[in-house]
Amino acid sequence: MRILAVFSLAAVAVFAEDEPGLTEVKRVHVDRLVGGESADQLRELIIASLHNSKLFVLTEDPERADAILRGAAEDVVYTEQFQASDGVDMRAGLGAGTRSTRTSNLGARSLSVSVSDDESVNRHERKHEAMAAVRLVNRAGDIIWSTTQESAGGKFRGAGADVAEKIAKRLLEDVERAKSVVSQKR
Repeated sequence: MRILAVFSLAAVAVFAEDEPGLTEVKRVHVDRLVGGESADQLRELIIASLHNSKLFVLTEDPERADAILRGAAEDVVYTEQFQASDGVDMRAGLGAGTRSTRTSNLGARSLSVSVSDDESVNRHERKHEAMAAVRLVNRAGDIIWSTTQESAGGKFRGAGADVAEKIAKRLLEDVERAKSVVSQKR
């Protein structure tokens, strides 16, 4: 029975060695991302970015894939509100009463000063942020690559498209780096 267990563990180890590493992956399936409707939209953007990078053949069939890209993503649009108010107020007053006698009426004196300065700001700013944490998993279930990317968008690109582009760019850089290491070992 112990020999069977050792044999079983050895078979699993051999199977894991046969699975492709990052440099051997040719065909990738992008799985549904956790995170709701915005995650589905980010998935489509990631697929487009990976396809444009020409790094892998993308497949809709997970059975044909060498590796599967999995993870979570969120694309949020919200309004940030900022309110502030500042004020300075100063008042002073001085007065005197009147006295009346039979022969004369004494005049009243009064002095009053008032300064006021109020400023208030109420600003609404629309913000758009996207985030994705993805990993590339080989057929044995081993994680062979992962990244987390965030973006608040750019001048000419939305936050979701920017995150998808960053993921594809990072994966391309890491594959090239891994290929360089493999070629140096040979």
